[in-house]
Amino acid sequence: MRSPRNVSRTRRTARGCALLAAGLLALTGCGDSGGGGGEAVDYPSEAIQIMAPADPGGGYDQTARSIGRALTEGGVIDTGAEVYNVSGGSGTIGLTQFVGENAGDPHQLMVIGKILVGAIEQTDAQVSLADTTPIARLTAEYDAIVVPADSEYETLEQLMEAFRADPGGVAWGGGSVGGVDQILVAQLAEAAGIEPSEINYIPYSGGGELTPAILSGDVTAAASGLAEFQDQIDAGEMRLLAVSSEEPIEGIDAPTIMDAGYDVSIANWRGIVAPPEISDEQRDAVVGMVEEMHGTEEWQQTLESNNWDDYLLTGEEFADYIEEEDAAITQTLTDLGIVG
Repeated sequence: MRSPRNVSRTRRTARGCALLAAGLLALTGCGDSGGGGGEAVDYPSEAIQIMAPADPGGGYDQTARSIGRALTEGGVIDTGAEVYNVSGGSGTIGLTQFVGENAGDPHQLMVIGKILVGAIEQTDAQVSLADTTPIARLTAEYDAIVVPADSEYETLEQLMEAFRADPGGVAWGGGSVGGVDQILVAQLAEAAGIEPSEINYIPYSGGGELTPAILSGDVTAAASGLAEFQDQIDAGEMRLLAVSSEEPIEGIDAPTIMDAGYDVSIANWRGIVAPPEISDEQRDAVVGMVEEMHGTEEWQQTLESNNWDDYLLTGEEFADYIEEEDAAITQTLTDLGIVG
């Protein structure tokens, strides 16, 4: 599996700073924070709770459940891991609840991603990712452009011809407003000489809503993470027209958008954060647990089966990355007229 170019070269494993003993992960000041005073933290001492800030079936949900499985089935923890969903506000409702109800509890984790960074910029959310404790960026995946299997469009070029001829006549389905999927469609429009304001974009809160909309023909085409569509593609219920990677994806029978003549590529990333007000030692313990999970066979198989790129970045480096993403996404949404 090809890794993105900017994956950190300082990637670490937990083996240098984690000790599994009596089912508890004890760390003594290891990790990214540089602080901690050397006090040992027994972690976890109870079940890990993982919030997916969206409906079941989408990318956040898949990521949260994959983390839970790798932690437990990979033997990283023996306290168990539970996943729950909080939908609404493109993830900002879940973020507000997560920050407000879990301060100081390192057993609470939340999946975040590029979509949430953009959503915060568009809503009246009273909290931001600066109110969380960044733990790790884990994956990157590329979008797929699909149509129903019985669609008249057999190639991306055919779909784009119809899009140019009647921009409003092509209904695009995808994730939340201002998210990766809408940005991709907007970039496609710009590449085809179409004003973003002419796009007929219909947002859905998760894959559980988007998939039936595609299959029923409620939308002409859709853009979302490849993993969310893979089962329907394999079953012959959807036709995969293109992927948003810069180069073809191994094992995927579809061209890139760039191969089709449009200079457009985009990747979505996902990671996890902990609540505010946990100690440096607690953060180091959570980071160590995630790094240990990253090295398990279960997690590596998850990356492969979902066509997710390994995108590991932890602690302070991940915090810096979030700040950079916030600035870049805000500028993109402003350029597209999505935010003022």
